[in-house]
Amino acid sequence: MAVTAAMVKELREMTGAGMMDAKKALTENDGDQEAAIDWLRTKGLAKAAKKSGRIAAEGLVAVQVEGGKGVAVEVNSETDFVGKNADFQAMVAGIAGAALNVADVDALNAADLGGKPVSEVITDNIATIGENMSLRRMATVEGDVVASYIHNPATAGMGNIGVLVALKGGDEAFGKQVAMHIAAANPQSLSEADLDAAVVEKEKQVQIDIARESGKPEQVIEKMIVGRMKKFMAEVTLLGQSFVINPDLTVAAAAKEAGAEIVGFVRMEVGEGIEKKEEDFAAEVAKAAQG
Repeated sequence: MAVTAAMVKELREMTGAGMMDAKKALTENDGDQEAAIDWLRTKGLAKAAKKSGRIAAEGLVAVQVEGGKGVAVEVNSETDFVGKNADFQAMVAGIAGAALNVADVDALNAADLGGKPVSEVITDNIATIGENMSLRRMATVEGDVVASYIHNPATAGMGNIGVLVALKGGDEAFGKQVAMHIAAANPQSLSEADLDAAVVEKEKQVQIDIARESGKPEQVIEKMIVGRMKKFMAEVTLLGQSFVINPDLTVAAAAKEAGAEIVGFVRMEVGEGIEKKEEDFAAEVAKAAQG
């Protein structure tokens, strides 16, 4: 029986096995899915499937810089304990290195890492380490100068928060200061022009509603909104924020003094946006007691 791409895809989704392993399992078993699953299990390659439903919201962010390009990747695990595992750290470092040569996560999953696609290397490590893992995302920046910073490093180049800053002009020392600022201040965008229009509109509406509660006339409210939105922009845009290193200056003013233009940044934090299941032990006990 001819093995099709659709059959391989289905088996991969059922077992968590790598593409080549799934194809080989189907080929060895004449396309029989059940037999292929058993074959993968006997080879220890379907162990990952049992763990695929677990939430992987811990892990590491790794950054690498080469020339004028920087890349950040997030690889998740179920527990923060795995982030201290040397094998896991070595895998994450390898994935970050491979990311320097690709454009997106799909290409990164398919990229070669020690003779295997990254996706298969992750599957192998799931079986070895015993936790669900996933390559969640990657991001890149490019500039004349690219600086990086890791907050709470687990080892060199990786930790809980990774930041990259791309500059036109300036130097790496200033770039590192900006990266540290970004880690602490968590700006939503580089400038007002880059801020999501929906975010701006939502904040504006909130401020209008607050102002109207005061009972002031509409013309007064309009002036109030201008001031409040200006303050909002100073809080959420990198260039408008007060520079952590010297709060008397905005980041934009500090960049000008340093002879630099900030052209891009990435701030990546482990698990941000992932909904974690919180176990309430007391509630579980009470529920069990009620039968």
